[in-house]
Amino acid sequence: MSLLKIKLSFSGGIELLFDNIKQKSVEIPSSINPPNSTTMKDLISWMKDNLLKERPELFMSGDTVRPGILVLINDSDWELEGELEYEIKDGDDIVFISTLHGG
Repeated sequence: MSLLKIKLSFSGGIELLFDNIKQKSVEIPSSINPPNSTTMKDLISWMKDNLLKERPELFMSGDTVRPGILVLINDSDWELEGELEYEIKDGDDIVFISTLHGG
């Protein structure tokens, strides 16, 4: 099984859920759910199981990110890339930014 090297970035407070890490390079299987290619949906679930340190309800809602979390794939809004169906590619740069703040 081949691995994909990707860079994950967290900001806007969401990094607190990931042990206060703002950037992390990770290697993930190219097919988390064989025989299909790894998608954003697979990546989000993998992140929950392998990287998320606390309060998953602040990161996820069902099998996607919570509303209020902006996701960029290679500097482009993930809505333009297919959201959960986007197939992860080697070298992708994926950014998660929380736009939710207490008041």
